[in-house]
Formats: sequence, C-alpha cells, structure tokens
Amino acid sequence: MKKLVLLVVATVVLSAAGTYADEAKAIYDKGCAKCHGADGKGQTKMGQKLAVKDYTDAKVQAAMKDEAMAKAIKEGAKDKEGKTLMKPTEGVTDAEVKGLIALIRGFKK
Repeated sequence: MKKLVLLVVATVVLSAAGTYADEAKAIYDKGCAKCHGADGKGQTKMGQKLAVKDYTDAKVQAAMKDEAMAKAIKEGAKDKEGKTLMKPTEGVTDAEVKGLIALIRGFKK
C-alpha cells in the first residue's frame, strides 16, 4: 500500500513539473526567444543589438543569480541611463518564473 501511495504521489509531482516546464517553454518562446534566441545564445537581430548574454556559456550561467533573474523576469531590465532593455513578463506566476529560470539554466553546456 505504501508503495502505491508513493507511486501516485511521484506521478502527480512529475506531472506537475512537466506542466510547469511546458508553460515555461511556451512563455519563453512567445516573449523571450525573439531576443535571447530559441537556443539561449542571444544571436538574434535584437539580441545582438542589445548585447544579451549567451545563456549557453557556463561563465555567464555562474554569474547569474536566480533572484536577479526572477527580478528581471518580473520587473524587466533597464540600462544605467534608465532605458528599458527588457520589458517585464506580465502575468507570470512564481511557479512560471521558477520554470523560466530552470529552462534558462538548461541552456548551459
């Protein structure tokens, strides 16, 4: 009986994790990929113009902190002069933000 309960709980947890990953991928594809690229390298026309970071680079990944990433996703990013570089991602839940961060972390090679 315990094994059955554990199996059911594990299935529910993994199913939810898969759902969050799917939602994060959809959000990324819709709003982030145009600058950061589908592969996270930032080699899009807009990404090159804004000099976005290459998320596949291990050094870039090491320098990025999850809290700062979450803040940028929720609040956007501005340069030193206050010019908007990245608009906030409207209407995302904390779970979706965590999913986006996990997706971005997954670009590291």
